[in-house]
Amino acid sequence: MTDPSTAFSRRAMLTAALVGGGAAAAAFSAPAAQAAPANGRKQFTLTVLGTTDLHNNVFNWDYFKDLPYADAAGNKVGIAQAATLIKAVRAERGAANTLTIDSGDTIQGTPLAYYFAKVNPISATVKHPMALAMNAVGYDAVGLGNHEFNYGIPMLRTWEKQLDFPLLGANVHDAGTGRRAFTPYVLKRVKTENGWLTVGLVGFVTPGCALWDRDNVQGKLDFNGIVEEAKTVIPEMKAAGADVVIVSSHSGATPGSSYGDALPFPENASTQLAEEVPGIDAILVGHAHLEIPERFVTNKATGRPVLLTEPLKWGMRVAVMDLELVKDRGQWRVASAHAHLLDAKTVDADPAVVSAVQAGHEATVKYVNQVIGTSTAPLSTVTACWEDSAAIDAINYVQASTIKAELANGPAAGLPVLSIAAAFSRSVDVKAGPLTIRDVAGLYIFDNTLLSIKVTGAQVKDYLEWSAQYFKPVSGTSAKAADVTNAATALAPNGTPDYNYDVVYGLDAPLDYEIDLARPVGDRIRNLSYDGEPLPAGKEFAMAINNYRQSGGGGFPAVKSAPVLSNSQQEIRQRIIDYVVDRGTLDAAVFSRSNWRLTVNGAPLTVTA
Repeated sequence: MTDPSTAFSRRAMLTAALVGGGAAAAAFSAPAAQAAPANGRKQFTLTVLGTTDLHNNVFNWDYFKDLPYADAAGNKVGIAQAATLIKAVRAERGAANTLTIDSGDTIQGTPLAYYFAKVNPISATVKHPMALAMNAVGYDAVGLGNHEFNYGIPMLRTWEKQLDFPLLGANVHDAGTGRRAFTPYVLKRVKTENGWLTVGLVGFVTPGCALWDRDNVQGKLDFNGIVEEAKTVIPEMKAAGADVVIVSSHSGATPGSSYGDALPFPENASTQLAEEVPGIDAILVGHAHLEIPERFVTNKATGRPVLLTEPLKWGMRVAVMDLELVKDRGQWRVASAHAHLLDAKTVDADPAVVSAVQAGHEATVKYVNQVIGTSTAPLSTVTACWEDSAAIDAINYVQASTIKAELANGPAAGLPVLSIAAAFSRSVDVKAGPLTIRDVAGLYIFDNTLLSIKVTGAQVKDYLEWSAQYFKPVSGTSAKAADVTNAATALAPNGTPDYNYDVVYGLDAPLDYEIDLARPVGDRIRNLSYDGEPLPAGKEFAMAINNYRQSGGGGFPAVKSAPVLSNSQQEIRQRIIDYVVDRGTLDAAVFSRSNWRLTVNGAPLTVTA
C-alpha cells in the first residue's frame, strides 16, 4: 500500500480503491478544494462517509476457521480496514468538511461479539470492541440495526453509553410512555467559508425487530413504520434548523418483507422513504447486505432526486457521498449529489483500531479454540441446501433432544418431537476428530434461542411446502445448484436466502419426504411419512424451533400462532456446545440419516455445484 502520509500517495490509494458510482473516476483525481462560486452563488462540498452491517467484524479474521478472512472475490472485512479509507478521505476532503455514519447491525455476528456479550460481558469496566473501534475511527453517529437487540436491551444500553457519539433510532418508542426510546437525530454544525451549514443525521431501523427479538422487546419497545415516523421527524429536523438531511436507514432498498403481513409496516422501505417523504437529501441504506454504489429516487412531492447508496457488509466497502451545496438568499440547498464506494481490500488495517481491540481479539481467539469433544464424522454444509446433511441433522438432533428433555414429566411429554434447521452458510467444513467451540460456532453462527411449539401433521405439510419455495422449477433429472436453489418469491424478490430453507427432522421416528421440483409451488411435497406411514393430518407433535422462525422470520405458516410448549431462552449454539461437553462425542451414527431428497416427476434429481 502507498504511504498515506502524503497527498499524492493518499490520492493514489483512494483512486485504487474506487468501486463504481457517479463521477467515481474523477473523485480523487485532483486535490480537494472549496468549490468555486458560480453565477455569484456561494458553494460548498459536504462529504458523508458510510459503513453498514459491520456485524462486529473488527479485524480481517475468520474466527470459525482461525485464519484471515478469505472469499472468492478476495474481499477483506472489518472496521479496521474501513478505518484506513475513512481517515484517508477525511485527510483528502478536509476533516471539517466530512461526516461519518453507520447504518446499523453492529454488535452481533462474530464470536468476538458473543465473547463480549456472554463470556466476558461488557460493563462499566469492560468495553465493547465495537465501541473501542468506532470511537477510534471517530464516527459522528450510528443508526440502530435489528441485530442490536439480540442480546437484550440492558446490554444495548451499556454499549450505547460507551459510544462517543449518538446511537440513532427515531422510530423506536417506549412501549409504556410512547416517547422515542433513542436519540432520533443529531444536528451537526459545519463551518464553511460562507457561513455555518447545519446537517441533520437521522436513523431508522426496520420494524421487523418487533418480531425477530420479540422476547427482548415485547412490552418494552414499539417499532413504528419508517415512512410513518419520517413524516413526523423530518419536519422536526427542518424546524430545528437542518439545512441538509442525511438518513441512516437500516432497511433495504428493494421493497418487500420477509415476514409478509405479520406487521403493518414493510421490512425494506428505503426506496419508499425517498419517494414519499420530502426533505431528505441522501440515504445510507443498510440491512440487505447488497452493494449500491449510487442510485437516485425521485421524491413524488418535490420532484427532486434523493441519493441512495449501500456499501457491502462487514466493512468490505465504504460509501462516499459528495453533496454539492449552494447558498441562495441565505439558504443552503443541495444542487447535486453523487456517491461511490471504496474497496477495503486495497488497504491495510488502521493501527489505532487494531491497537484498541487487539486484547479482546486475542481473548476471543483463545476462547473459540478450546477443544470440547470429538466429532466421529465430517460435518459439512457445502451441499446441505440440496441434499440431506449430517451437519444439519446434528443441529436438529440436539435441538430435538433438548426439547424432549424439557417437556419430560409435563403435559406435553407424550408428544413425538420434530425439529427444524437450515444451513446458514455453505462454507461449514468441520473435520472428523477434535471439536472446538469455533467449530460449533461455525455450524450455528446466529445467536438464536430454542423454543418448542405444538403443531399438527397438516401444519407440518404446510411448513414443508412453504420451505420448498426456496427451489426453482426443474424439468430434467440433473442440474447445477445455481439453477435449483434461491428462487425469487414475492417476499424475496432477490432470491430466497439459504437460511430460509428449513429441513424438518423426526427424533422419535423418521419423518421422510420428497420435494418434487416439477410440481408447482405449494404442491411439491410428496410421499410424506412418519415412522414409515403416511403422516396423519391431525397427528400432534412438539416442534423444536428457533426464536427467529417462531416469531415470524421467513413468514412460515402457523408457527407464530402455534401454542408454545417451552421457551428456555437458551441459545442453540450453547446447547450444542453443552451437548458435546456432556457426552464428549458428537456421534454421527446416532443422528445422521437420509430423510429427504429432491425429485423431478418422482425421479431423483442430481445436483452439482
